[in-house]
Amino acid sequence: MSDRMSIRTARADELTEVGELSLIAYRAEGLAPEGNQYADRLTDAVSRHREAELLVAADHTGRLLGTVTVARPGTPWAQVAGPDEIEFRMLAVHPDGRGRGIGRALVDSVLDRARVEGFRGVALSTMESMRAAHHLYERIGFRRAPHRDWRPNERVTLWVFELAF
Repeated sequence: MSDRMSIRTARADELTEVGELSLIAYRAEGLAPEGNQYADRLTDAVSRHREAELLVAADHTGRLLGTVTVARPGTPWAQVAGPDEIEFRMLAVHPDGRGRGIGRALVDSVLDRARVEGFRGVALSTMESMRAAHHLYERIGFRRAPHRDWRPNERVTLWVFELAF
């Protein structure tokens, strides 16, 4: 695969592929096993495209390498963002593309959007087990915000990271 890539809004004709890529990436990390309700959320790129901003990383041939969902405050996909923050969710990089800066490029694109739109920061939720993602977020400048951690159900506690501008 070439290292050249672009970050752009997902097209309607790519939504099935975006959903599949999301699920493949999470399953490669041992997350969203068969029968897990979150797997349905991951594959539902149509709703994310309609109700949030769905970004993709594509190589020079158009092959999708990664994706992220950008949720603005007050939208259905925003869970932890305050009124002056953008939130991102479901950052996913295809296992074949790991270690090439794709996740970083997607997060940087979210940060650029937040700054251009006048937001004061960016927030995200992550599972405690997602150590590689934590390292990425910390390298970019995100910090843990344990006072914002939350539980979507009795079995899962999500950690919140934030970055203020």
